[in-house]
This record gives sequence, structure tokens and C-alpha cells, in this order.
Amino acid sequence: MKVVFFEDVEGTAQVGEVKEVKNGFARNFLLPRGTAGAATKDNLQRANSLAQKEARRQEKIDGEARGVSTKLDGYTVTIEARVGETGRLFGSITNRDIAEALTAKAGVEVDPHTVLLPEPIRDIGPRPVTIKFTRNVTAEVTVDVVPDEASKPVVEKLMAERAAQAEAEAKAAAEAKYRAEAEAKAAGAAPAETEAGSEVEDETAE
Repeated sequence: MKVVFFEDVEGTAQVGEVKEVKNGFARNFLLPRGTAGAATKDNLQRANSLAQKEARRQEKIDGEARGVSTKLDGYTVTIEARVGETGRLFGSITNRDIAEALTAKAGVEVDPHTVLLPEPIRDIGPRPVTIKFTRNVTAEVTVDVVPDEASKPVVEKLMAERAAQAEAEAKAAAEAKYRAEAEAKAAGAAPAETEAGSEVEDETAE
């Protein structure tokens, strides 16, 4: 069924758009709620008027959001957290934690719902996070999770152990490579030695 949308429907269409949708979706959801209507001439005119009104409203909120986003774009916010023996955090850093840290440190009011975090952060280190103020305005910030004072000795010990392990693995890999090259060289020389031995035997036979 072809319908024209009077409102935005997340993941489906925006106001003013004309789309072909399943009959059941239209009859059971869109039409009863007044979200969309049949693509008649009158409904198309109404939807067009609503779309123009929405465009003006969207431009206004985008303009307000841009003033905030420019202050945050490229900003790095540091958040301290307790770290366990394995290097993982006790608990996690959520979108609410990030919003509160940005509000407190950057001086910009950030709604937790605008922080696009696929899953809570459970490790230390920096990572990019997107703040979506409106559908058209976003800011990219860096969230750097660092150990708190009580966790610093734990992290330093862990980093030292990892560095020692990496060094040992690199040494083992270098030794393995050396042995492989030596074996390949020996294997390549063996046929030549056998050939030389055969020539000596041939000369003796003569």
C-alpha cells in the first residue's frame, strides 16, 4: 500500500515521504494512529505542508545544536575508574558517566541519550565516542579511561608483566625464525654435497 507520512517514523520514513509499505503495517499501525495516510492529492498537500514546517523546526534546533557541538568536537574527557588485577574495570563506564563528565568538565550540558555508546566501557584507554545532538548534528569526542590513584600500582605491575611477555614472545619468534632459516640453508646445501660425492665416486671408478 502506498502511503504518505504525516510524522517521522524511526527507521521507516520522514514526514512528507511517500512510500510503499505492507498492508498490515499501514492498516494496523500507520493509519489508525494518523501517522500516515493514503497517497491522495489532499493528503500529499497536507504532508508537504507538514514537511516544510518540520524542515524549519529542524533547522532551528540544528542551529542551536551546532553552537554546542563546536565546543565539544575533538574534545578529550578523562574519566578515572577502579581497575582490577586483570586490567578490567570494576563495573563499567556508561553513557550517563560520559554525559556527566562532559557536562562537568567541558561546561556543556549533555543528555545521556545523545551519547552513542554501543556497550559500556570496561577497559582503560582512549576511545572515540559520538555525541548525536540532532539527526544532522554530531560531535566526536575522545573518552580516556584512566586508573584511579588506588589502581595505579596494579596497572603499572600489569603493564610491566605484559611488556616482559611481549619481549619474551618477540625473542622466541626471532629464535624460531633463525632456526628455520638455518634448516632451510642446510637443506639447500645437502643435495650439492651429495652431487659432489657422486662425482668423486665416478672419477675413482674410472
